[in-house]
Amino acid sequence: MLHAKISGIASYVPDDILDNEMLSKMVDTNDEWITTRVGIKERRILKDDSKGSSFLGIMAVERLLSETNTAKEDIDLLICATSNPDYRFPSTASIIAHGVGLTNAYAYDIQAACAGFLVTMQDANAYIRSGLYKKIVVVAAEKMSSMTDYQDRATCPLFGDAAAAVLVEPTEEELGVVDAEFHVDGSGLPNLLMKAGGSARPASQETLDAREHYIYQEGRTVYKNAVTDMLTSSKSVMARNGLSVDDLDWFVPHQANLRIIEAVGGRIKIPEEKTLVNIQHYGNTSAASIPLCLDEYKNRLKKGDKIIMTAFGAGFTWGAMYLIWAIDPK
Repeated sequence: MLHAKISGIASYVPDDILDNEMLSKMVDTNDEWITTRVGIKERRILKDDSKGSSFLGIMAVERLLSETNTAKEDIDLLICATSNPDYRFPSTASIIAHGVGLTNAYAYDIQAACAGFLVTMQDANAYIRSGLYKKIVVVAAEKMSSMTDYQDRATCPLFGDAAAAVLVEPTEEELGVVDAEFHVDGSGLPNLLMKAGGSARPASQETLDAREHYIYQEGRTVYKNAVTDMLTSSKSVMARNGLSVDDLDWFVPHQANLRIIEAVGGRIKIPEEKTLVNIQHYGNTSAASIPLCLDEYKNRLKKGDKIIMTAFGAGFTWGAMYLIWAIDPK
């Protein structure tokens, strides 16, 4: 029986850092206020207005192919998870594939907000298990600064720019994606969205004046739902696979807010040392946050490690995935 394993991982973040002190000069906030509420100290920003999410994705994928010594022509498929596409159309995946030179690969985007990486991994899992494709690149690329309102003190400290990519391949070993579940609740729409720029409310002078082309979030509602939904989906996947907290090697939650991470981990009773966190350095990078975190800690991950990943995002859309790590550290 074929399983879909992650056989390589790489990430890319821009060089420019926006720390809390710098942010306090832009909007009425300070380091203590931000750190206490969300646990973020700094975030990376792609300052070049001529470059979009595809630039971040190209850099991550090129690094992935180089580090795994994979030939570009061997890639069958590239799937890009993003909430910040370069354009309404064409897909950002097509731009990344062309930029990298993946001449034999099909490519398309997935929009599942902050849950995008896990949803995209589930697609890759299905393709691999069916035998349809053999080498798939899953890339999450998010220029979050492109839709962050730096006049809104409630949301502008949260987000940063990043991309991360994994190579997904078949194996007959008991490794890779074991199980996952996903949920969506469209009633969450008013609480987390970009109000304008789509077909329901096209761009106009009125929408520009109202600053409706940035992230809008009802923080308390999002916090409450994120904790509940990441908790229940993680526990559900663990129970279905007979996993206790002792069996688990690592817990990798979406890096949205340190208080959310601590609340979910605490209620599952996962020891702090088993929870992977890097939000303090990068902020919320949406779909890129989980693979970015995995890449940062990859030298601590060992082949056979049991990992639960969970995410919650706009939609509302959320879920959890059970993955057995397939790479030994170098």
